[in-house]
Amino acid sequence: MQDKAVKIQGLTKAFGANNVLRGIDLELPRGQVTALMGANGAGKSTLVKILCGVHQANGGQISLYGSPFRPDSPAQAIRAGVVTVHQNINDGVVPDLDVASNLMLDEFAHGRGFFMNMKKIRGQARELAATIGLDVDVRRMVGELGLADRQLVAIARAMAHEPKLLILDEPTSSLSAKEAGRLFDLIDRLRDQGVAILYISHRSSDIKRIADRIVSMRDGRISGVFEEAPLDYEGAVKAMLGRAISEMKIDIPPAGAPVLQLQELALTNDSEPFSLDLCDGEVVAVTGLVGSGKSELADVLYGQKRPAAGRMLLRGAPYDPPNQAAAIRAGVFRTPKDRASNAVVQGFDITKNITLPFTRRHAWSGFLNPQSEARTTRRMVDELGIVCQHETDDISSLSGGNQQKVMVGRWMAEAANLLVLDEPFQGVDIQARRDIGSKIRETARGRATVVMVAEMDEAVEIADRIVVMVDHTIKGEHRNENLNLNMVLAQVAGAGESRQLNAG
Repeated sequence: MQDKAVKIQGLTKAFGANNVLRGIDLELPRGQVTALMGANGAGKSTLVKILCGVHQANGGQISLYGSPFRPDSPAQAIRAGVVTVHQNINDGVVPDLDVASNLMLDEFAHGRGFFMNMKKIRGQARELAATIGLDVDVRRMVGELGLADRQLVAIARAMAHEPKLLILDEPTSSLSAKEAGRLFDLIDRLRDQGVAILYISHRSSDIKRIADRIVSMRDGRISGVFEEAPLDYEGAVKAMLGRAISEMKIDIPPAGAPVLQLQELALTNDSEPFSLDLCDGEVVAVTGLVGSGKSELADVLYGQKRPAAGRMLLRGAPYDPPNQAAAIRAGVFRTPKDRASNAVVQGFDITKNITLPFTRRHAWSGFLNPQSEARTTRRMVDELGIVCQHETDDISSLSGGNQQKVMVGRWMAEAANLLVLDEPFQGVDIQARRDIGSKIRETARGRATVVMVAEMDEAVEIADRIVVMVDHTIKGEHRNENLNLNMVLAQVAGAGESRQLNAG
């Protein structure tokens, strides 16, 4: 069998006048993990969609183990052994089916679903789930599962196809450290079996753990290939951006008056109460493992869930929103972490996606003012560096990272009392992360800002203060100055000392 699973030569793709891929030459060896890095709009998603049969190339050639490969549909790509787990989890699962049906879906799709023994199917599904450590009741509906378990269902489903090339697009973005470890163990086994793996990520921890080589993309071309150990991650970032990325220095301004005060707040009936002040002009990062309570806290702040105990004060007045609409009226805005399911409105253009919650502010005598909407959108496009042709472009035409910028821009376009950002850097590249983070800090005065992040480097880059959550309560507070990272990481893992504000 050939050493090169996939060979790509001169691949091009254009959408109208927009040349997305400009002659891609790339080889993917069997039994190796190739980490693919590229800024938003570099062409990563288009390359993946050509490999998995969603798009057709305009020019160039692809071979799979020496044979021409030009799939005209995802089903054809899967039959050839090219299996993709997309960044958008809902592209890999069917929420309205149970776990067993999702894992064995292709059995049904190939006409083998009539009069099947569901007991046998569930048994096979349990065996498949066990290969990646997915411990769920296979009779549960996928739509009832959390984001991390849905991600693992999508990965387990991919394993059912015995892939020759496995493409993983930001697979750990919703996984806990333990779940990510299981995925890495699976990748190790597949590598040993000779599977070629294309792993799309910018997380240095992921890449250093599993990558055999790094490939960088920029402006639709391959801009660097790094294969010598130890892999040059910094060089790959430079090749991706066209320049070295400078270290960010946080200047912590004096905090203003408290905007939101949480007093003896309990998120669940059996969790320890905590108190926390979020102040004017301050950016607070809340970090913790998946399941630590970060998203539950965001739900409470945004009126999607009621706390089990305690009270909240907003600008000194009682704050107990019964729903999201009440939170928005109070000037509390939130970006959810699962943009595909809970944020992006497919079929709408960029402008409508940004202005949707605030249409009354762009109306006069009951009629929408398109010029007002366009001005707001152009301002956010410029400030956040959203890569698009025009503000009337359909949201689906943007890369995942640029869609994320639109979702952040939606809530930064209007003045807020409290801005809650739940994993705002999910699926964005390093430069986009810096763009979003800088804009969050530049506009922080006049509101309190709380950012939920799982990655410690994201917290360090954006926050004045870092709060650690474990078991739905606060276990640590740290001023982001002379930070003792070992102490913070120990607290994240649940092994550190109990909460205290720490400056070093």
